[in-house]
Amino acid sequence: MSMSRLFRLALAPVLTCTALSVIGCAGRGADPPAADPPVTARKALVQPVVRSPSTGNGAAASLPAGCRSEVEWSCTQQQRFAAASAYISRNVSGQGYLSVVFTDRQTGHAWRFGPTRREGWTASTIKLAIATDLLRRQRAGQITLSAADRHDMATMLNFSDERASDRLWAKFGGEDMLARFRTQYGMGGLHFVPGFTARTYWGFVKCTTDDLAALMNYLFTHLHADDRAYLVTALRGVASNQQWGIWAAGPAQRPGNKDGWSYETDSYGKHWVTNTVGFAGPDERYLIGIMYQVAPSGTLAGGVHAVSDVAALLFGVPIPAHVTVPAPDG
Repeated sequence: MSMSRLFRLALAPVLTCTALSVIGCAGRGADPPAADPPVTARKALVQPVVRSPSTGNGAAASLPAGCRSEVEWSCTQQQRFAAASAYISRNVSGQGYLSVVFTDRQTGHAWRFGPTRREGWTASTIKLAIATDLLRRQRAGQITLSAADRHDMATMLNFSDERASDRLWAKFGGEDMLARFRTQYGMGGLHFVPGFTARTYWGFVKCTTDDLAALMNYLFTHLHADDRAYLVTALRGVASNQQWGIWAAGPAQRPGNKDGWSYETDSYGKHWVTNTVGFAGPDERYLIGIMYQVAPSGTLAGGVHAVSDVAALLFGVPIPAHVTVPAPDG
């Protein structure tokens, strides 16, 4: 369920790979690049770095088209990045603000595209931060979650239930919660949007795509293993209204996501927001955050398909991605 309309207006990576200018091999109707083979050993999950092999006469053997030997990503992944960046440039440029952070937990490298430090409405992606905070505080003995609270948290994540989110915010939230998001979870750009009577309501919040990436990094590096396992299971089991965005990576990648969609008003105008944050890949290897502040002329369906197609291209899945567009108000 999305945030209310109008009235509710409202890891830190070691290395960053810049967007590639080459055109990738995954496009509309094209066959995807070969999928990564299944592995059993964690060490085997690291994709080989592309290097120029030497030929017998000392010359460097040619790399596949679109690959660069100095980039710390596999050739296949470089091509997928190129396809995603080309798609965004072709379909989104001048029609809103779409940005991506794609992090490989095994290597620590991150790929960014678009204005990842530009603030935008969080929509319901902030609910993942709320759940993370509740689980951490209960684990520390600071709060006690009742059976009803647990049920609310489950429906908040599964259906993006608004009323459940409201109850948890009223009981455990406030400015202190968002302060922890900033100082403990790395979401330094997160802030309330001024101009509302209920100034500290969870729905009146903006953040950056880098903030969502920091939240995912915290979840996988600092949260207790049992609490992390709970969230991984919950994000993999979302209802049909959240089966888009990172979901488009495909069942073989076992994705999990918390999506957010809302209709907002700000200096940009009245416009849709379609965000997705979560993970995909073996052992939840890849962490992804995508935020799209859709142009005022755009639509909810257009925003949903855009972020879903980007996620699909990042995993070599043909587009248009087959996803479910949520109802505007639920």
